Amino acid sequence: MKRELRTPFFVVNPKAYLYGEKSLELALQADALSEKYDVDILFTVQHADAYRISQQTKHLIITVQHMDSLVPGRGMGYILPEGLVENGVAATFLNHAEHPVQVSELVQVMKRADELDLLTIVCADSIAEAKAIASLNPDIMICEPTELIGTGQSSDIEYMRNTNESVNSVNPDILVLQAAGISSPEDVRKALMSGADATGGTSGIIAADNPVEMLEEMLKELVRFREEQTE
Repeated sequence: MKRELRTPFFVVNPKAYLYGEKSLELALQADALSEKYDVDILFTVQHADAYRISQQTKHLIITVQHMDSLVPGRGMGYILPEGLVENGVAATFLNHAEHPVQVSELVQVMKRADELDLLTIVCADSIAEAKAIASLNPDIMICEPTELIGTGQSSDIEYMRNTNESVNSVNPDILVLQAAGISSPEDVRKALMSGADATGGTSGIIAADNPVEMLEEMLKELVRFREEQTE
């Protein structure tokens, strides 16, 4: 059974900025913050670090940044989904702008993920692409303009609202994550105010003077927003 996510949730996505010991250090801090603030955090890892980090954390949803549709047996040089599951992985990104996937392959990879109860987090870089991918029924969609990735400049709230509505018009069960250029607690609030189910960051956290402090401030803002919605 796939992991159920409580909204709003958060994604910490170090991409290839961190690996090995440094990735584990941040994961341990994120794990403690996940417990402290009672927030579901998806933490992306290098494939080689998945087992180590999954074994040393209790609350994080261990997420890889890509996988392939390979099945056990003949095959060389691809990422086997079963191997991910056995190493504690619960979710995978797909079709990120920095690792695009052809539609035919995307369909096959998502099918394999569903077979193994892996959450699929599929990226789209426009409203048109968001609608098209939503028809494939991923669990989560990230709607971010490619040109804003890593810039520290977040999408404007109108774009966020439009993409949220586009996805929901196709399948209201898909969770939508707005994460382009999130670099401050104010950006976190803007993303959630747009109606998104989640947000998160990469360079906004990793490049901060104190990444753990920045992550905690972002989570505090998420919790404040969550509490406001329940009042």
